[in-house]
Amino acid sequence: MMLTTTAVNAQKQFTLEDLNFGGKNYHNMVPKNRYLTWWGDQLVRTDTEECSLVNKKTGKETVMFTVDDINKWAGTDDSTKIRHLFYASFPYPEKSLVLINGKKERMLIDFKSKKVVWRQSCEGESNAEWNAASRAVAFVKDDNLFVTDGEGKTTQLTTDGSREIVYGQSVHRDEFGIYKGTFWSPDGQSLAFYRMDQSMVADYPLVNIDTRIATETPIKYPMAGETSHKVTVGVYNLKTGKTIYLKAGDPTDRYFTNIAWSPDCKKVYMIELNRDQTDMALVSYDATTGNKLETLYKEHNDKYVHPVTPITFLPWDDSKFILQSEKDGYNHLYLFNTKGEQLKQITSGKWLVLELVGFNESKKSAIILSTECSPIQNNLYMVNIETGKRTLLDNGKGFHASTRGAGGHCEMILSSTGKYLYDNYSEPDVPRKINIVSTGDAKNVNYFTAADPWKGYNVPEYSCGTIKAADGTTDLYYRMVKPIGFDPNKKYPTVVYVYGGPGIRNVEARWHYASRSWETYMAQKGYLLFILDNRGSCDRGRDFEQATFRHLGVEEMKDQLKGVEYLKSLAYVDTTRMGVHGWSFGGFMTTSLMTTYPDVFKVGVAGGPVIDWKWYEVMYGERYMDTPQANPEGYAETSLINKAKNLKGKLQIIIGTVDPTVVPQHAISFLKACIEAGTQPDFFVYPGEGHNMMGHQSVHLHERITQYFEDYLK
Repeated sequence: MMLTTTAVNAQKQFTLEDLNFGGKNYHNMVPKNRYLTWWGDQLVRTDTEECSLVNKKTGKETVMFTVDDINKWAGTDDSTKIRHLFYASFPYPEKSLVLINGKKERMLIDFKSKKVVWRQSCEGESNAEWNAASRAVAFVKDDNLFVTDGEGKTTQLTTDGSREIVYGQSVHRDEFGIYKGTFWSPDGQSLAFYRMDQSMVADYPLVNIDTRIATETPIKYPMAGETSHKVTVGVYNLKTGKTIYLKAGDPTDRYFTNIAWSPDCKKVYMIELNRDQTDMALVSYDATTGNKLETLYKEHNDKYVHPVTPITFLPWDDSKFILQSEKDGYNHLYLFNTKGEQLKQITSGKWLVLELVGFNESKKSAIILSTECSPIQNNLYMVNIETGKRTLLDNGKGFHASTRGAGGHCEMILSSTGKYLYDNYSEPDVPRKINIVSTGDAKNVNYFTAADPWKGYNVPEYSCGTIKAADGTTDLYYRMVKPIGFDPNKKYPTVVYVYGGPGIRNVEARWHYASRSWETYMAQKGYLLFILDNRGSCDRGRDFEQATFRHLGVEEMKDQLKGVEYLKSLAYVDTTRMGVHGWSFGGFMTTSLMTTYPDVFKVGVAGGPVIDWKWYEVMYGERYMDTPQANPEGYAETSLINKAKNLKGKLQIIIGTVDPTVVPQHAISFLKACIEAGTQPDFFVYPGEGHNMMGHQSVHLHERITQYFEDYLK
């Protein structure tokens, strides 16, 4: 499993303006792409100037209409002009209607008769969700929830919305797969929505320095072990104009997640968790009365359960649905009936289903994305619901279905019947390809192949391999980026880039093994880069992730030191010049490694680091650590406040001053502890920035990180 990229006679050198996403030339340095959507089973390319039909057999494109056509038919002026067609969509398989969202209104335009057939105001909307069946839209305005129906009548559903009472938006701090707060019934006549009361949650003070006198801009931030918010679920009926709330009982210290509708629109399903996240229950409610109907399924785990996907009904059988669970150790699909009886386990094996993409109805099969081929790959399969037989739909290599939409899910890659999909993918030595796939016979037609945008540049060598974890048995995947002009007889300063936490997989079988472009910049400057996915990271199964339960950082560091052991076995690694860098959980890992094993790393750069998990938020923090009250030993063991005295090497900590995720209290408290202990970290802040530096400030950030290693490691 080795990729070597050698640039012959290449002269060009990269700059951060080329490599960083905030850079001025970055758009020219990423593989070219094609933006696609489906109109029934017809594939459409959406672009700046035009929408084109794509022949699924030949890839040939035929223009349907241009952006000038749209503006002409819509009668727009300069203030309402449609500038591009990237987000054009085709919600009705049998009708020649394109949905266009403009600055002031959304429109359905019949591109065959060349006229607007429906329009609806969209001014002032946020968190908008439109439904194709009723053409109604739910949206938030001035903290309250509104619905405008297909005839243009707007109804205000709530009046008490505020920063403390939040409607129609993501709740539970975007955990449990939640990324929005409104959920239309299939017929578009009823709307389920979240209401979050966070009036009891402590304010965390952030400061805006851009006012003449700095002003407070507090956020609601429920820390681990502290009072959390209360969530309820309302249902608004367009026909009756009435709103009811699901009678789920006292919402205190409970999580309501993964909302789904029954196909007949009469029931709402929800997965409910206790605050300890050890027990989940799938519960159904009457959408008209809000009455609880029944508990269909329960699951317990002594450490935690982590449901992130709603149930999905079979399109051809309203009496059966698919539930995803990792109860056998890996996330798999289970078939249930509406009585709550498990009919079968559809998929099984020591690999996991990453996503249920959709269905091929004629084959009575599901389309899934999984790690069956390799723990570092994403591959597409069709799974027969009755037999469980799986058919590989791609080439069995690489990282497939990489087009992502809302909530990180595959963005409408499947046609309306599921007979076709488009697969945007890459491999370690393939920048990008897009294939059109017939799911019935797994036939692939190449539609687009991107050129290598780095051709003509000095490119380093990227490789991938495995080492054993600290447990002596588990394989861990690493990526290595060797310095440009690598000479095995030389010794090179080496930087370990680390994340290490749940939910992230750093090493993947996509272009350059998913190498971050900053690694290439460092390789150009003569550094060797090493990245290891330790136990506790994602997509390797329940036990792999739960190995770190109640003591985040401990097992992860042991695995990272196994990586260091491996590096020390390589003659070309200068073991006296080793650095470490990471952001967020990686910032926590960087600071942990620098203070727990102070003689290993000479230099570290920690961005947005968690310092003590008691200052992190409830849902994530308590899932992996329990509460500080229940696990005082674990919190004490992993706190870096107590380790500030151990710092020997050069450590730079970087934060944004208004970070709402890892609040500034973490870094500042660590600095205080270092002052008391007499150790000397360095500190840099980005005023007005959050958890990540956005835009061109990211170029400045990565130049600063680079310079720190140049000053103290090289």
